[in-house]
Amino acid sequence: MGKLTLIPTPIGNLEDITLRALRTLKEVEILLCEDTRTTGQLLKHYQIEQNLQAYHQHNEHQTVQKWVDELKNSPKHIGLVTDAGTPAISDPGFLLVRQCLAANIEVECLVGAVAFVPALVKSGLPSEKFCFEGFIPQKKGRQTYLKAIESETRTLIFYESPHRILKTLEDFKSHFEPERKISVSRELTKLYEETFSGTIPEAIEHFNKKIPKGEFVIVLQGKNDTPKQIQNTQTEHQRCL
Repeated sequence: MGKLTLIPTPIGNLEDITLRALRTLKEVEILLCEDTRTTGQLLKHYQIEQNLQAYHQHNEHQTVQKWVDELKNSPKHIGLVTDAGTPAISDPGFLLVRQCLAANIEVECLVGAVAFVPALVKSGLPSEKFCFEGFIPQKKGRQTYLKAIESETRTLIFYESPHRILKTLEDFKSHFEPERKISVSRELTKLYEETFSGTIPEAIEHFNKKIPKGEFVIVLQGKNDTPKQIQNTQTEHQRCL
């Protein structure tokens, strides 16, 4: 049998890639890509030539078995990348990994970039316990989903696109206490990286004045997360250490 390796790629700055990832990009015999043009630019920057094949949300259900069979019936080493970050984190990859494991095919995942980690760390909100929620449902089930997480006490993390960021913040204003702290990061690691920190109404005011651009990571304070509670949590963590 072959082996599948998930290879994280930079979320912006092309220097944010590991030496191991660069070596693996050269070694794999086939490289599955969310967008061959985007991956092609990364490979060109590092002077790597590779056999690129499209694997994205529009064709993964139709092609996943093809790649499982390829790995099952040959000793090939296949790599999987997405446009930015770690495959399967709000990107294609989960389905292929699950099918490979079901077929007893070796799966390897390299360590690398993922957008929500720097956004969480620089938010100043509790990071010892958090919920990564990815993208919020756009239409069907959106309000039900938001209502279901209203009482979550852990820090909440979301991804959002520029044309939906204001709608999402307005929905947050309707479902969460207005005094909750929020940190909104965009264009992480890129030239125009920005992080806004404040309350939900302040974030709405900020992005109403400034046209939202780039991909966003939202970090939201959990319910009843007061400074005293944060201190107590940190003290308890120190006891555990």
